[in-house]
Amino acid sequence: MSRPTDENVRQLVDRAQKGDRDALEELYLIHFDRIYGYLHMSVGNRHDAEDLTTQTFLKMLESIGRFKWRSAPFSAWLFRIAHNLAMDHFRARKRWQPEEEVPEPPGSEEPSAEMLAMHSIGRQSMMELIETLSPEQQQVLTLKFVFNFANADVATILGKTEGAIKSLQHRALASLQKQVTQKT
Repeated sequence: MSRPTDENVRQLVDRAQKGDRDALEELYLIHFDRIYGYLHMSVGNRHDAEDLTTQTFLKMLESIGRFKWRSAPFSAWLFRIAHNLAMDHFRARKRWQPEEEVPEPPGSEEPSAEMLAMHSIGRQSMMELIETLSPEQQQVLTLKFVFNFANADVATILGKTEGAIKSLQHRALASLQKQVTQKT
């Protein structure tokens, strides 16, 4: 599905606020992959990510009538809901559990060249480095570099100032740089 324009999303939100089910479904389809991806990266396992994604969209349904257009896009509002649910999830569990390796079902295709390349360049090492960062630094890097949000949108999602986001990003990247230099 191609990325809709801001105006298309605005029209869909306006229709959804008036109870248009088709508009709600389209907003869901537009944002599902990114919300799920963000939550999967945040909580570290598929099952919790699926559950939290469902909760995010249920909250969207419950509260879309109260949504107000401000400087941040609609997607930032949705990511804020997802972020809050992930934080509640962590508070409830008190501990992050990495996802177990799930075996591929029989008859699945050979790994793609891209997947093999990712493994060969040390994806696991990079993930281990990123896991040494604070949860806030991980969130900032994920929202900025995986989901391509602007600093202002990341600030809205995480409930921080834009200056705090820049500072977290700077400290995270400096920490990663230091770790990489120490390993070489």
